[in-house]
Amino acid sequence: MTDQLKKRRMYIFLLVLMVGTGVAFQGWRTLLNNFAVDVAGLDGLGMGIANSIREVPGFLAMLAIYVILIIREHRLAALSVIITGVGVGLTGLFPSLTGIICTTLLMSFGFHYFETMNQSLTLQYFNHTEAPLVMGRLRSIGALTNITVGGFIYFLAKTLGYTEMFALFGAVAVCAGLWGMTRDPSREDLPLQHKKMVLKKKYWLFYALTLMSGARRQIFVAFAVFLLVEKFDYSIQQITILFVCNNVINYFANPLIGKAVNRFGERAVLSVEYSTLILVFLGYAYTDSPLLAGAFYVVDNVVFNFSMGIKTFYQKIADSKDIASGMAVGFTINHIAAVFIPVMGGIAWITNYRAVFLGAVVMSLVSLILTQLIPDQLRKIRATG
Repeated sequence: MTDQLKKRRMYIFLLVLMVGTGVAFQGWRTLLNNFAVDVAGLDGLGMGIANSIREVPGFLAMLAIYVILIIREHRLAALSVIITGVGVGLTGLFPSLTGIICTTLLMSFGFHYFETMNQSLTLQYFNHTEAPLVMGRLRSIGALTNITVGGFIYFLAKTLGYTEMFALFGAVAVCAGLWGMTRDPSREDLPLQHKKMVLKKKYWLFYALTLMSGARRQIFVAFAVFLLVEKFDYSIQQITILFVCNNVINYFANPLIGKAVNRFGERAVLSVEYSTLILVFLGYAYTDSPLLAGAFYVVDNVVFNFSMGIKTFYQKIADSKDIASGMAVGFTINHIAAVFIPVMGGIAWITNYRAVFLGAVVMSLVSLILTQLIPDQLRKIRATG
């Protein structure tokens, strides 16, 4: 079997699992805020608590290193997709803060462990120039998946309830995971990964950028859509249309972002991301226009994809045996702030919602400063095989 054919097998494997996960997660993400407000009766603090607990599995992603001692990476990826689907499928049956916390926790364990394995396998199986392109293509297909989910929700919301829609989207992920359990796209000729946590001083900038990215991301995930629903009274159909717009743009933009990483380097791409985010979060804080708030959300969603530069930066500086450990440790670091920022944000929201987004401005500024420490010569690195 040729090297390209082996890579294609892994690409298809990751693609199917990513689509399954994407259907479940996008369905959950689109429905949850309206479900939480309209059915479960949650306020900003309740959403902050639920989102903080949702990030606990991400904080525990480092344990994936020990899980792969007993199950191979690709098997764990498939199993994680099944768990994601089960968590999403059960969400509509428990319309309360406790119910949302429990089902979200289950979904989150599956989602975060799949993402850890997905990133690890991508960086192991594809070289320095291929990895950004593969990430861009997978995210592009993910955007197309999200568009399809958005279309289904827009029309299904008129005839189906939350319970049925959550169950339907969860079932898709379960089926994709079961398919993945029957496949073996692995290779024996790649460097054997360290199956323990590896922390090295030379990776400090990756750790710092990952920490700040996770902190900033929580504002986007926990409060951006909540702002649209609570302050601007966006309906489920309007949120769905917004998500579809996001993903139409991302479908075309993601492959270009991957190419931009190769052409301009991680420092330039990440600098654009954080400079843009400073303006976006200022916009969230001070706009009184529903249209402008929605536009800021679209821009926020697009530049979020620039974060692939943090992972490709790590691939270029990491020892080949540290990839799996690095992705697991990175996920844990990414979620350190995620465990408490949504709760703190929820408390701040009650007093003044603007404080939440102004805090994100500070985080983006710190990230922009750290980004300038990335060596510019990294963009000249080319794969040798």
